[in-house]
Amino acid sequence: MHHHVVVGAISGLTAGLVLGGVMIVDGADTPALLPAGSSAVLILAHFAAAVAIGAGFGRVFRYQPRGYAALISSGLMVGLLWWIVGPLTLVPLLRGNLPTWSLEEATAVFPNLIAALLYGSLTGLFYYLLVPAVKRRWPPPQPSAAFAQPATPTHVVVLGGGFGGVAVAQRLEQLHVGDPSPQITLVSQSNYLLFTPMLAEVAGSSLEAQHISAPVRASCPHTRFYRGQVTHIDLEAQVVYIAEAPTSSLHYDHLVLALGSVPHYRDLPGMEEYSFSLKSLQDATNLRNHVIGLLERADVEADPDKRRRQLTFVVAGGGFAGTEMIAELFDLVHSALRYYPNVPTDELRFVLVHSRDRILPEIGSELAEYALGKLRDRGIEFLLETRVAGATPEAILLGDGTTVQTRTVVWTAGSQPNPLLASLPCERSRTGALLADSTLRITGHENLWAVGDCAQIPDPDKEGTYYPPTAQHALREGKAVAENIAAVERGDSLKPFRFKTIGVLVGLGHRTAVAEIRGRRFSGLLAWLLWRGVYLSKLPGLEKKVRVLFDWTIDLFFPRDIVLTAEPTPTLPQTLAAEEAVHEQV
Repeated sequence: MHHHVVVGAISGLTAGLVLGGVMIVDGADTPALLPAGSSAVLILAHFAAAVAIGAGFGRVFRYQPRGYAALISSGLMVGLLWWIVGPLTLVPLLRGNLPTWSLEEATAVFPNLIAALLYGSLTGLFYYLLVPAVKRRWPPPQPSAAFAQPATPTHVVVLGGGFGGVAVAQRLEQLHVGDPSPQITLVSQSNYLLFTPMLAEVAGSSLEAQHISAPVRASCPHTRFYRGQVTHIDLEAQVVYIAEAPTSSLHYDHLVLALGSVPHYRDLPGMEEYSFSLKSLQDATNLRNHVIGLLERADVEADPDKRRRQLTFVVAGGGFAGTEMIAELFDLVHSALRYYPNVPTDELRFVLVHSRDRILPEIGSELAEYALGKLRDRGIEFLLETRVAGATPEAILLGDGTTVQTRTVVWTAGSQPNPLLASLPCERSRTGALLADSTLRITGHENLWAVGDCAQIPDPDKEGTYYPPTAQHALREGKAVAENIAAVERGDSLKPFRFKTIGVLVGLGHRTAVAEIRGRRFSGLLAWLLWRGVYLSKLPGLEKKVRVLFDWTIDLFFPRDIVLTAEPTPTLPQTLAAEEAVHEQV
């Protein structure tokens, strides 16, 4: 790691020198990654920034043979990110002004964008050229195999292609580099790893759907992958049965359950039929198209009552997903209004219904109040301490007997572990999650493991409590399971899983967020920058990082895309269309 940082710093400095020479030859005042000027301080700042950015490049990115194109692309991404963080954000702040990220401000520092992109691509190129030379001079130690060589390779089957499941497969691949054991198979209904924290932005049309997902086959190149649905698990015979896959059954030596969760509608009448969930790319895309379709209809709707229903958007649930979703819906609709001249702004209504006395119960009350105040100031309504009682095609029903007339209900108020777990002869929690011990092994089963939303895992540092079902926990649980499976095969003792939550981040739209990291609280613009930076760093795959960064950059300067990317789904939108036809006949 140290060598990578040093090589990155050298690459950054070299790229900075080359860039400086090019700009001097071209007649520029200074070779700056910062606004133009000829002072010694600015020149030193230019080279200091070049070294720091290069060191960060070496810390984050890795050399691969014939991977020059990827490293140069990574450099372009770093250059673009620096342009946003440096000339577009930090420089105005240092001058005592708040950055606006307006088109005029971006145009004023556009020459710095060209310089930053050139610098980034050169850094990636020099890094690619220097790393092999350093490796020849100081060869790294060869990795040792983590598994003993059994006569028959151990077969590890992982069910689920989310954060936890993919983390298991990736860590197992790392642990047996150069060793043919064990065989790893991953089964999932989708062939991609989905970065679920960004689903609200897909629904809000600020990100392209395919940009927040990475192919499982690319993420786990040495894992055999089957796309299909698990229909039955026979724990005694150690066999998994799969539908719509090349093989109908898989025998396993170790089975890892990472099946995630599904929406839980709490048996509320009409809720499943007449609401949108937010669990998959299809969910987010359906919701986006539905909202844009409603704007299209509202623009030509003559009946004010129908138009008000079409322009009322309700989210049930005030946790992370619900809060981010109502903010994204607000931003999407208001960004698109310029294209719909006949949609009255005063008829727009955004409502969040939550059963507790405050939103965002997962974070401190101070940040929750800040988020509530920011969203209320924009005109978003909050019905707190209010329970949802059901839904119809044209309204959401509330527990106090009242209704909100709407064509859009988004359900984020509950989830439950995958129903397949109910068929297993295992101990389960009240919510249906499998009970695991601190080593992530299912109680009473030597070769059955569980991670993520489908498992209830005790926190050994807090007696009587359990780890929350979040992505940051699932990732680390997956790695811990892989290491414990390796320990079983070696005959070593198992290690209990321990992890302290790093923090939580919630986007509130309008370049505002709240964040709580290691006990420190942030809000406003700084929290928004942290939120985007952390999410970008955690995205699976370099290509996706680049694409999302470009999506975010475009979103700073241009309105959101309103192209309908698909026909209405065969459930809710068609039901709504049928209801409209009935009203027309009446």
